Amino acid sequence: MILSARQLSVSIGLHKVCLGLDLDLAAGTRLAILGRNGAGKSTLLATLAGLRPADAGTLLLEGKSYAEHGLRNAAKLRGWLGQDRSDPFATTVLETVLTGRHPHLGRWGWEAAADVDLARKTLAAMGLANMEAREVHTLSGGERQRVAIAALLAQTPRLYLLDEPLAHLDLNHRIATLDLLSRRARNEGSAVVMVLHDPNFALRFCDQALLLFGDSRHIAGPVSAVIDAQTLSSLYGYPMKPLVTADFPQPIFVPE
Repeated sequence: MILSARQLSVSIGLHKVCLGLDLDLAAGTRLAILGRNGAGKSTLLATLAGLRPADAGTLLLEGKSYAEHGLRNAAKLRGWLGQDRSDPFATTVLETVLTGRHPHLGRWGWEAAADVDLARKTLAAMGLANMEAREVHTLSGGERQRVAIAALLAQTPRLYLLDEPLAHLDLNHRIATLDLLSRRARNEGSAVVMVLHDPNFALRFCDQALLLFGDSRHIAGPVSAVIDAQTLSSLYGYPMKPLVTADFPQPIFVPE
């Protein structure tokens, strides 16, 4: 099991994000975290990444706690994509993506040709092969987001944790990114956890879903079992209904 949580309780201030969460992420799992703004999705994701402590419960990454792994080994196994982008220095796109290789280098080590080759492959996978010499300060918001995802892919972790990876992306790049992450999970035996806002993307690209209601309640399970009109209406505080067509029998959920 790549990541296991038992009776995990998470809060931020007086806000209870979840109580008694049990979660198992095996190789190939794609988990979507859904919920309204302020429900605690980012807080829970940061806890799963070992970046903040839980109130109670246990969290194991490949059978060990984050403390047992240590910072460097944990960084090799767990990749994190936050919402914030900070570029205090003028760096190129390629240099930025190469930061994903830093957990795999020695204390005073430099990137080898194999690291550069891997970084270029991830840039190509994100449709950025012709931008490696560009300075990140010159990129659009969507291009900068794709560079951040490319750096995460270059890290080659076993566990991908992505907070709103579709932010700033147009529809074409949203679908391409979700498809790429799904292939990573299937073909490389990694686990992918994503904070998403569209339940239809969760149904199409994920096999598991975790719904946070913002009042400590949560529902977790296969997407087909936990995502339905009644549950989504309660989750988002707005009535939702399914649409089914002959060409696309899987339900699509839309506001009433």
